Amino acid sequence: MRNSRPWIASDELWSLIEPLLPVPAPKLVAGRPRVPDRQALCGILFVLHTGIQWEYLPQELGFGSGMTCRRRLATWNDARVWDQLHLVLLKLHLVLLKKLRSTKQLDRSRAVIDSSHVRAARSGPKGGPSPVDRARPGSKHHVLVDGQGIPLAVSLTSGNRNDITQLMPLLAKIPSVAGLVGRPRRRPDILLADRGYDHDKYRRLVWAQGIKPVIARRGFPHGSGLGVHRWVVERTIAWLHGFRRLRVRRERRDDIHEAFLGLATCLITHRHVQRLC
Repeated sequence: MRNSRPWIASDELWSLIEPLLPVPAPKLVAGRPRVPDRQALCGILFVLHTGIQWEYLPQELGFGSGMTCRRRLATWNDARVWDQLHLVLLKLHLVLLKKLRSTKQLDRSRAVIDSSHVRAARSGPKGGPSPVDRARPGSKHHVLVDGQGIPLAVSLTSGNRNDITQLMPLLAKIPSVAGLVGRPRRRPDILLADRGYDHDKYRRLVWAQGIKPVIARRGFPHGSGLGVHRWVVERTIAWLHGFRRLRVRRERRDDIHEAFLGLATCLITHRHVQRLC
């Protein structure tokens, strides 16, 4: 059954984040009691899931004001909590992928890559004039998935970066996943991609990694048949954008948006674990 309140931090998620949070400084003057960190985290998750603006965070939810959650997020960001959380999420991601592989549900025979443009509410790092949105500020989510659409690697770039520039970096980010007898497997057998990745130089680089590139060519009519397998990455991108805060990049700081992107990736993988294992 789908959780009707996905912004409520579970005990498992809280156990990952709590050790990373800085110890709050003592209050110099008396006043209202400090909103507990777990409640503020729920407010941040509420913003991630709903896309609501900070100032409209409902008070009756008990997460504190939107400004309180925003300041807490900024404080944690200054303390590099999100950098550390990225590492924790990556480890959790590996554990979940290992569990999937141990039940033979992780299809590493092929990988599929694609990207999606998101509008940026303001300019900032990894944001640039988008060629598909009349040069308005924008960013791109680059996603690489396995044959079932389970996310293996994601990245964030400016909206004017060519998709091909993230091909090799995403392949390099695929984790080695144990879970079966034998050496942990990292490389897929085949890489599927659309015309945006059509470049002979990168075909040679992919072949050099021991991976067969199956990439649609420019100048040829549609109907290559790749859509039978490529749709899984489009579905995963749709799942990512189901987190409304990822549909429009409202954060100027790219590391906060990347933290939201990494957290959403881990949550999607966890859903696969619940469904398949």
